Amino acid sequence: MTRPRKRAFPNTYVIVFFVIIFAAILTWFVPGGTFDRQTIVVNGVERQVINPESFNFTGNEPQTWEIFSALFDGFVDKADIIVFILLIGGAFWIMNRTKAIDMGIYAFLRFTKRMEHNRFLRSLGVDNVIIVMIMLMFSIFGAVFGMSEETIAFTIIFVPLAIKMGYDSIVGVSLCFVAAALGFTGAILNPFTIGIAQGLSDLPLFSGIEYRFICFIIINVIGIGYILWYVKKIRKDPTKSLVYDDDEYWRKAADEQKEKIEFHTPRSAWFVFGAIQISLVIYSVIYPQSTIQVGNFSWTFPILPILAGLFLITGILALRKTVQFFILNLLFFTIAFLIVGVMGYGWYVMEIATLFFVMGLASGLAMNYSLNEITKFFLDGVKDILSAALIVGLAGGIIIILKNGKVIDTLLYYVSSGMADWGRFTSVSMMYVIQTFINLFMPSGSAKAALTMPIMSQFSDLIHVSRQATVMAFQFGDGFTNMITPTSGVLMGVLGIARIPYSKWVKWVFPLILILFILGLLLLIPTVTLELSGF
Repeated sequence: MTRPRKRAFPNTYVIVFFVIIFAAILTWFVPGGTFDRQTIVVNGVERQVINPESFNFTGNEPQTWEIFSALFDGFVDKADIIVFILLIGGAFWIMNRTKAIDMGIYAFLRFTKRMEHNRFLRSLGVDNVIIVMIMLMFSIFGAVFGMSEETIAFTIIFVPLAIKMGYDSIVGVSLCFVAAALGFTGAILNPFTIGIAQGLSDLPLFSGIEYRFICFIIINVIGIGYILWYVKKIRKDPTKSLVYDDDEYWRKAADEQKEKIEFHTPRSAWFVFGAIQISLVIYSVIYPQSTIQVGNFSWTFPILPILAGLFLITGILALRKTVQFFILNLLFFTIAFLIVGVMGYGWYVMEIATLFFVMGLASGLAMNYSLNEITKFFLDGVKDILSAALIVGLAGGIIIILKNGKVIDTLLYYVSSGMADWGRFTSVSMMYVIQTFINLFMPSGSAKAALTMPIMSQFSDLIHVSRQATVMAFQFGDGFTNMITPTSGVLMGVLGIARIPYSKWVKWVFPLILILFILGLLLLIPTVTLELSGF
């Protein structure tokens, strides 16, 4: 008697390809249409926005064989994210070969064991305290400067950490990606969502921050609480994890990395330290003052000279112990310069990828690896992470199909014009639903704001709803589904690196998305029923 074959989850590539087919089918049945675009200055930046009164039906362009060229087009469209992933993967593979990250994780785990001697922390659960602290940090990053693509790099660190703590890759992804997504939705000062949406709605920049801060707290309490509930479940029985079998890769890697780490400091590490220190001094002279922007506020102070001085002290102390501590120090300062670059100099994926690439090269040179060895390790990392880059390119093809079919503007026109006769709260709720729906096909917050806010803000005037409420509907609609939309290069990159099948991720994250979606509806009620500051 043959045993019935176990039903397998569809491969992530299969799921995304079927979404591409669905998008192509839409182009056959949805009429083509376009809004006229115009260039305006929003918060000092030129942006292309639509003219709400300019919609015209046009001939649609049904997509057929283009579904097979979607991978090529998606690669072209998402080239920056793809190269970012490949460079990050190669750089971290070099660093992994040095065993520095393993040493850091083991030191961190030993530290958590010592924390268990504290009765208060033990009553709360040391792991729970650590998880809350890490998630809050990344949530703040998401809320203040819109951290998103950066979480791809941190996934490589937190997934192995979660595995070694006895959890799964989902917990590792939650520590950085889910946490940043919660903050991105709370968006206290996020310039890429709140800043652009308010600018397009002619609202004072970052006004209404008081109520958004309350929303940020509530969203994090619910979101982080859900992760803690899941952590407790996995702690009790790790086999309950949806990705228990998939995490065999990480468990095997952890076992292989238990080999004895040799403590030493080659002369090459001192040369690398000297070269980096000289570079930091030069940049400190060129940029003696840096202006860090957080929302409407800015601070100008000598952050680069301060970091250069700190690197000098910590670098010498680390090198006197072992080269692995020096490489961990490099990682810490890489993250510090990432934050300064993003908040002070407008860095994006190109600058961040370059920063991590240099970190990887410096790690290899500090270990006295030959140039051939560094090249080999880098290419090994690129090969290992290539599947994550491929899925990002394929997911990018979904947007290309809809754009080429000329149906995105038509869908927006239909849903926005259908709200004319609804009440205030129903209308705001439908704006939220519409923004959520559009986010499934257009995960870029700034692009979606330029597409929808010129219509939504004017429509809110007609139904006597605060434009600030419309911005909140956009904010929530843009944020929650970033954790599930298959068109998101960031999500697909994170899942690819963590080796979590998209189908399993959807099964795990959907209850959380549903809870957060309902929470968003509840948080919108006060925006149309109460007198709120800035509304």
